[in-house]
Parts: sequence; structure tokens; C-alpha cells
Amino acid sequence: MTTTVTAEAPFAPEIEDVLSVRRVRPALRTVLVTLGTAITVFVLATFATFALGAASGSNPAAVALGEVATQADIDRLNHVFGLDRPFLVRYLDWISGAVTGDLGASWFTTIPVADSIAQAFPVSLSIACGAILLALLFGFAGGILAAVSRGGIVDRAVTLLTTVSATVPAFVAAIALILLFAYAIPIFPVAGYVPPEKDLGGWMLCLVLPSVALSLDAGADIARQLRTTLVGTLQENYIIGARVHGLGPGRIVLRHALPIASTPALSVLGVHAPRLVGGAVITEVIFGMPGLGQLANRAALQGDVPVVQGVLLITIAMVVIIGVIINLIIARTGGTDRSAA
Repeated sequence: MTTTVTAEAPFAPEIEDVLSVRRVRPALRTVLVTLGTAITVFVLATFATFALGAASGSNPAAVALGEVATQADIDRLNHVFGLDRPFLVRYLDWISGAVTGDLGASWFTTIPVADSIAQAFPVSLSIACGAILLALLFGFAGGILAAVSRGGIVDRAVTLLTTVSATVPAFVAAIALILLFAYAIPIFPVAGYVPPEKDLGGWMLCLVLPSVALSLDAGADIARQLRTTLVGTLQENYIIGARVHGLGPGRIVLRHALPIASTPALSVLGVHAPRLVGGAVITEVIFGMPGLGQLANRAALQGDVPVVQGVLLITIAMVVIIGVIINLIIARTGGTDRSAA
């Protein structure tokens, strides 16, 4: 009697586990590479920042003690500040303290730098986030309208507006908005800052003008990039197949074409992230908002290096974090399946 041996098919749960692992590995690899790059950029940028502060030649001991101070007094205070230690030792102490939230103290006010930044940081973060949201809103709305009306009046209007917006610096736009809304249309406040816990409506109103001024350049570039990629995507075969299947224009654009075309536009936002964060520091000075820009400006005029280094550290961290988020979003949207179903 012949015995036939048949191979048992793997259970469905085992197949699903294998497929899940294969789907997780590329995503995990993307996260690890992105985090590794972010940490490298952060370390290099903070090292350069600390080196510039050390090379500034600022002598806080001499300034604090005055002209009557002896060299022995200056050396004693420099020892208190830790300025007589080697550069690498000071950097390692500074960066290790920064990781735990200790950024040292001001040379002149002795106030902890972390406390000063904690008061100013919400202002700069609010402006930067507002500018990013408006840039995405203006950019995606303009890019979609221009793409679906290619060659029409709306397309030409969007092209004209984006061209003009891209050529106007943020500080020029800020001054123009102040003049417009301070005299002609006094709707929004042109100076000052209201914390959200005090008045949520007032907080939103005071962010409108600085966020608009800061978002024009990024919004224009996003709109132009999205318009270009979306026009090409709408001519792909799977989009034509979706039209043949009777899908509506809105669903075709938003559900099938936009996820593919948005990846280059998000890459543009990643390029503009340092400008948006750095521009927030500059824009808040124009609008008289007590953020990191005002703090850094006062510290730089006094030669208060620990405060300046602390502000630069937080600014670098904001840029790196925003870049990581954008890269992860791009990696996620880049994997969208092109399906007309």
C-alpha cells in the first residue's frame, strides 16, 4: 500500500503575520534613518552654535565687574562661569545639561535660561505653527484650483499671486500688513501678544498678521509645486481609468490624484521649515511680540552668550522636529497605492 504525503498549507494567521512583518520593516527602517539623520544634524548644529559662542570673544566677567576690576577678579569670575575650562568639556557639559532641560543661567541677570525660554517659546511656536498651517492651506487650495482649471482664468490668477508672493520678503509683508490694518482696515491687532489661556479669541487674532506675513513665500512655492505635479498626475492612466468607471471629479482629485501629487509639495514645505522657524523669530520683533526673537535680540546686545545659545538650541530643535514629522508624512504618503477602484 502506497502512502501519499501531502504538505500542509500554512495557516492563514501565519501568512498574515509574515505579511505584517514585511509591511512593518520598511516603515521601521524609514523611522530609524530619519531619527538618525535628525540626531546627527542636531549634534552638528549645536556644536557649531556653541563654537560660535565660544569664539565670540565676549568676556562677561569684565563687563559685569566694570573697568575697576583687577585681572584676578576677572579670572575668579571666569572660573565661576566655567570659562576657564577646555572647549570640549564645556560643550559636553552644556549639551548634556540641555538634554535634561538645564541650559545654564544668564551671565547678567542670573535667571535660568530655561525659564526665560519657557516664557518666550509659546509665542514663537504659535507663529511658526500658524504660518505652517496657512502655508499648507493657501498652497494646497491654490495648487488644486490652478491644476483643475489649467489654462483658465483661475489658473492664471493663482500663478500671478504666487509669483508676487514668492518675491516679497516676510519682513516687507509684515510692514505692509501693519500699515494696512493699522490705518485702512483696523480689524486685527498689529502689535502685542495675548496668551491663549487668557483669551483664546484674542490669541488667534494676534497671530493672524504675523502668520500671514510669514506664510506667503512657502505657500506660493507649495501651490506652484502642487499645481505642476497634480497636472501631470491627472493625466496618468489610472486617473483616466477612474473617469471611465464614472467616478466624480472631486473624488478623483482628492482621493486618487492628490495623495500622489502632494509628496513633492510636502518636500517643499520641508525646505521652507528652517525659514518659517527662523522667520518667526524675526517677524515677532516687527510685531512687538515677546518671543524668542525679542529674547535673543536683548541677549545679543548685552553679550549674554548663554541666552543666545539657548535660543539657537531651541530653534534648531524646532527645525529638526518639523523636518522629522514632514519626512515621516512624505514616507507615508509616498506609499499610497495608485488605484482607480
